[in-house]
Amino acid sequence: MSLFSKLFKLFLAVVLLPLVPMVLLLAYYQEHLKDNILETHANLAQIVSSSMNQHIEDLGWRLSFASHVTDALNAKKDPVPVLRDALSANPDFVMLAVLSPEGKELFRAGDKQILRDVPALDLSGDPALAEISKKPRLSVSSFDVVDGRPISEFIYPLPNGDFLYGIMSFFGFLSRMQEQRIGVTGRIYLVDQNGEVFADEYQYRPAFDADSLKNAFASGKRLLKNLKTPQEAYVGAYATTPILGAYVAVLQLKGEAYRSIYYTNIILALFVLTIATLSYFGALTFAERLGEPIGALSEAAKEVSAGNLEGKIDEDIGWGEFKGLISQFNKMTADLKDYQVLQLQAQVSEMKEHVFRAVAHDLRAPLLGLQGYLYILQSGKASKEEEKEYLAQMSRAARDLSSLLEDVLDVSRVQAGMLSPRKEDVDGADLAKSVTETLAPTAAEKGLLLETDVPPLRFSADPKLIRRVLMNLVSNAIKFTDKGHVRVCGGRDANGCWLAVEDSGIGMSEQDMKGLFQKYHQINSDKPGYGLGLFISRQIVTAHGGTLDVTSRPGKGSRFTVTFPKESK
Repeated sequence: MSLFSKLFKLFLAVVLLPLVPMVLLLAYYQEHLKDNILETHANLAQIVSSSMNQHIEDLGWRLSFASHVTDALNAKKDPVPVLRDALSANPDFVMLAVLSPEGKELFRAGDKQILRDVPALDLSGDPALAEISKKPRLSVSSFDVVDGRPISEFIYPLPNGDFLYGIMSFFGFLSRMQEQRIGVTGRIYLVDQNGEVFADEYQYRPAFDADSLKNAFASGKRLLKNLKTPQEAYVGAYATTPILGAYVAVLQLKGEAYRSIYYTNIILALFVLTIATLSYFGALTFAERLGEPIGALSEAAKEVSAGNLEGKIDEDIGWGEFKGLISQFNKMTADLKDYQVLQLQAQVSEMKEHVFRAVAHDLRAPLLGLQGYLYILQSGKASKEEEKEYLAQMSRAARDLSSLLEDVLDVSRVQAGMLSPRKEDVDGADLAKSVTETLAPTAAEKGLLLETDVPPLRFSADPKLIRRVLMNLVSNAIKFTDKGHVRVCGGRDANGCWLAVEDSGIGMSEQDMKGLFQKYHQINSDKPGYGLGLFISRQIVTAHGGTLDVTSRPGKGSRFTVTFPKESK
């Protein structure tokens, strides 16, 4: 994770975590605020319902003309004029009629259209008449719609046993009710138990689904929290009315009813977005301020880890404690460099002394032998056959001296960067065969099987240098193998050509293989040699752009593999 990401998350955590309880509290408050808004709608619906109840109760004094109807009936007079006067005095009355005690119509008066639409009344089969007769009271029926007007029937018992029947229109009441507004979209509606809204063509008719309102009434929950229509959603509340099967519903668009809450949410979202933006740029600024010195220290630490102590960090990029840290880091690298130089000088001095001792020791033996053989030959006391043997020994000593000096010179050339291969087309099979034929007598002396398994393999290399590498590897294999075999093999794969020397010798552990290709490194000091062969071999292979690797197991033998890269065409 980057420094910027960590700082950004830290800033957000520090700033936003305290907001979590506030947001939870606000969410809790908003739920209650929504309920309070709906409670306001419910109270308004209840007020309208109470007004309707008062409107119906006013029928008591509005029916004062009933006594005049009774007087006319007792006097055997026509009560229709009295009914007409009552209709004129009460615009909400659409029709009035007198029914016999059995419920049959005796007289009627009213609007001509209503009189045509309403047939002769016969309520003789209605059990409610008997109940009204036993306990004289005003009875009001449920709503009905005639000519688009919501109406309700009422029956009032007369003292002489007859009944006063009337049809009362709630159109005026409904018009006054629908004139009321809550905001822009909030209205009051008179709804029947099936969810149908009472409204004529001049009044606003909402796009409610009747089934939605019917289900809401059936649920018994007076608060309507989400009443959906095909286009929009409404909220509100309802209340029952004194009219059987009728409800007063107060409904408002959800967006408008909860507008203040939505504004609060928008402000909160903008606030959180502002915090996130400030945190982002704050983290970015701090990351840049922190990242430059930290990045410089990180890169410098990598260089130090890789052994490069020459680099120095510019102290001007630091600030505060970073400046002191960079200064101390530069001082540390300078001290390490001085220590490294002193250590290297000590190692070189020790190595030189070791090499000089080893070379002096190895040079002394053949030189003393040469001097001894020369003294004997000069004395003239040796026989012909002894002279021949002494000359052979002197030749062998001279070859050992030459090999030692060549190794020392090769190391010097490698260190001076003067090892440059002269590449030409080389046959790997011929090269391997030449090496094994040269070293076959040495292998035969130890009873080892020396063989080659290299197919025709052509690559570009310096034949003299590669032969030197194979000679070193094969001679080492013979040196460290007491029984079994030494094999030279080769092949080609996707990465290029390879030659390998494997043996069944003593093998090496992982610890033994550490530093195997370094100068003067010897695993077994009792074996002859100077620890230069593998170092020189790897340098030769590296100069060709290849690799020299080893795999080995103690007691199971070793395998040295030389790989030459695939040449680009």
